[in-house]
Amino acid sequence: MAAALEHIRVIDFGQYISGPLAGMLLADQGADVVRVEPPGGPRWDTPANSTWNRGKRSITLDLKRADDAAIARSLIESADVVIENFRPGTMERLGLGHEEMTRANPRLVYCSIPGFAADDPRAAMPAYEGVVGAASASFRPSNPDSKRPVYTAIPIASVYGAFQSVVAITVALNVRERDGAGQRIEVPLFDSMFQSIGRFGVRVHNAPPATPMLGELWGGIFRCSDGQYVRFGGPGNQNFRQFVEAAGITSWDDEGLTDFDHPLDEPQFRAEAQNRIRDLFLTRSAQEWEDLIAEAGSEGAVCRTSAEWFDHPHTRASQMVVEVDDPTYGKMLQPGINARMSLTPGKVRGPAPTPDQHREEILAELKPRSASRAPAAGASAHEDTIRAALDGVKVLDLCIILAGPTMGRTLAEYGANVIKIDNPRRGSTVARHNDINRGKRSILLDLRSEEGLEVFWKLLEDADVVAQNYRAGSLERLGLGYDEVKKRKPDIIYASLNAYGHIGPWAERPGHEGFAQATAGMTRRFGGEGVPESQPNPVNDYGTGLMGAYGVALALLHRQRTGEGQHIDSALAYTAMTLQSPFMQMYEGKEWNETSGQDALGTGPLHRAYQASDGWFFLGAPESALPKLSGLEGLSGIDSLGGDALASSLEERFQGNSVASWVERLAAAGVGAQRVITNVRELMTDPWVVSHGLSITREHDELGPVTTCGPAPRLSRTPVRPGIPAPKPGSHAREILDEHGLGSRYQTLLNSGVILTDGVAAG
Repeated sequence: MAAALEHIRVIDFGQYISGPLAGMLLADQGADVVRVEPPGGPRWDTPANSTWNRGKRSITLDLKRADDAAIARSLIESADVVIENFRPGTMERLGLGHEEMTRANPRLVYCSIPGFAADDPRAAMPAYEGVVGAASASFRPSNPDSKRPVYTAIPIASVYGAFQSVVAITVALNVRERDGAGQRIEVPLFDSMFQSIGRFGVRVHNAPPATPMLGELWGGIFRCSDGQYVRFGGPGNQNFRQFVEAAGITSWDDEGLTDFDHPLDEPQFRAEAQNRIRDLFLTRSAQEWEDLIAEAGSEGAVCRTSAEWFDHPHTRASQMVVEVDDPTYGKMLQPGINARMSLTPGKVRGPAPTPDQHREEILAELKPRSASRAPAAGASAHEDTIRAALDGVKVLDLCIILAGPTMGRTLAEYGANVIKIDNPRRGSTVARHNDINRGKRSILLDLRSEEGLEVFWKLLEDADVVAQNYRAGSLERLGLGYDEVKKRKPDIIYASLNAYGHIGPWAERPGHEGFAQATAGMTRRFGGEGVPESQPNPVNDYGTGLMGAYGVALALLHRQRTGEGQHIDSALAYTAMTLQSPFMQMYEGKEWNETSGQDALGTGPLHRAYQASDGWFFLGAPESALPKLSGLEGLSGIDSLGGDALASSLEERFQGNSVASWVERLAAAGVGAQRVITNVRELMTDPWVVSHGLSITREHDELGPVTTCGPAPRLSRTPVRPGIPAPKPGSHAREILDEHGLGSRYQTLLNSGVILTDGVAAG
């Protein structure tokens, strides 16, 4: 079976992470990706290039030379997609900007992934990963009382920029299939970070203060008898009662220590509970706890290193890692395919090429390919907007918590009609509702009842997508697995997300964000030699939701051509591998020497946070910028220093002036510098952020004003929209039943409890 993007040619001008990673994600799905390298090879010489550039072809061009720029223009004229992640204006100065290129090739989808948007005051700033991270509150310390930032080695901004870019590109290709015209996409790294902030950016303005509950003490990372650590899900997750019995602590029931709804407003009780829970985990080794928790059917994982995860049986069995014969490093293990497809399976189509390896064959193909059809009348590349990209696509969203609902929310942002189906008997709230259910309509429907299933099958009749993120096998037991749904709707696109993937020994294990972080090495890296620590944002959850949306967009593109639906899946652990892709290569001579720990401020003297007289700022500059830095007042002579001596000198000198002064001075010299923001509320109220829809405050049913993060991608013809505020759970039941010819059954279904319209709150 042909791959989903086998007919698509991509010209990849990307450097560092975001552009090459976006190209890799497209190549993994069959796109012919032509990588344009600068003279001398990639700007960042790293083994990770063997991952990010796999499956591509390579040509070396000096875009500042007229003859090479002419070749680049011819390549673009023959392409379906262009990816570039330079600063705004760079491609225009080379004569390769989107306006000129889309005039020459109206079917072109032109994707820019700059650090800061073209209309951001920081657009001209070199936006290295740390600079963007500092600007987007991603260096928040674990200790809320600390003002010292903590650098994370995970390139969240670059990966999220790539994730959102490939979703936008594939959606734009769907639009082009419909009307024949391409469009311009911009996904700034700073803007893309708001998708990772997610629930931490949510503010229910009129909410009463939350009361801490005992369940908060149960869920977390615990030291075990062997000195290793295990993350346990706690009573808010699955099968806590079975865990209590397996751990032999049923006697704790009488003391209230297993009542996770017990308020923690008594200091003595809180201290006693904390000590007892901590001491419990000291009675067994980390591996023994992981095994016991798994046997109980609850959520738990040893906090492993990434090297240990590579050696785990599940990584190979789940195809979470694949072996590639790299021309530079030999046999190498790399992250596997993230978005997986049943009919159009992705695969690694070859190792990363050497620079200029395919020059002759690429030049031989320079004659522009004839378009399969001209753009439809009235659908020029310069038309302001047309109907929403996914207008007419209907999604039944059965998902819970964060990852799955993020997939549905993303599809809604592109215009899909998303019906959110929640279980009225799951609990008194829909968790994280205000964050992940905007843009959707809501119905509370009991799918365990015969009447509820009948309603679902009626909703399915004209649906295009079913989305779910339950543990493997859960919906099959309800008769709602892919095979059963496909029997009733053969062309359905069925998207499944879970914690560890749908094949391999851990396929049926429950889990959420923290367990992907723990088992794949993220908590050990962020904690360093001390206690493992979670990343500030739930990056695997939201990232997996985006990869699910990518899979759906690929499947929709395939269905437009063939009429066939298919099953797609992704998993939190797959995304943990992609997020850590700068380090996740195993080969002979591999060294695990990336930055780690809670004392980390950056990766070196010129890419790290420094304390000024009144706060912290992040400096991002290459070594070639040292002479420029040395020419600034207060920094003379530093170009003769290196390593620790350079860092010490900069530490001392930067404390002599304010953050604002240094940022202004460094930016004027063309050096990346950004005040470190560690308060998400400050970021969410920034005037530029608010004016550009990255922070949106609206009235919600029954709750009053609620602030949430908004969508980041900018598409010239089919712009994304945040959609309606997350509605009161169940509030669209009558409307949904009416439009499916079931309005006459509304009261009966309500009276029998098959649907609810009250009693379940927005969590």
